[in-house]
Parts: sequence; structure tokens; C-alpha cells
Amino acid sequence: MNPKTLQYLMGHSDIGVTLNTYTHLGLEDAVDELKRVEELENARKEMEKINGEGTVSQKMFRAI
Repeated sequence: MNPKTLQYLMGHSDIGVTLNTYTHLGLEDAVDELKRVEELENARKEMEKINGEGTVSQKMFRAI
């Protein structure tokens, strides 16, 4: 569930209260997130191979 939705449903005025009460992370959660970061990096590298370009930056665009 979206944390902001839960905040609203629980009547919490501060999202911190909701997050501190209803979120619990462990080592397995951290490992899963690290795997997702690795997958994202691998996908970025693959796109660079395909497109032959680096990361898109603001310098690549021109104001009209």
C-alpha cells in the first residue's frame, strides 16, 4: 500500500509516524534492494551498448 494512503487512512498528520509504525526492514529487504540496483545498472550498461551513448544530461538539450 502506498504510505501516503496509509497515512490518510490512519489519520496520521506526519508521514514519519506512519512509516515508523508500519514499516519494518530486515537484511533480506536490503539484499533485495541491492539486487534491484544491480539490475538497474546492468540495464543502463546494456542501453549504452545499444545506443552508443552515455547517460542523458541537461547539456544534451537546448532551450528554444
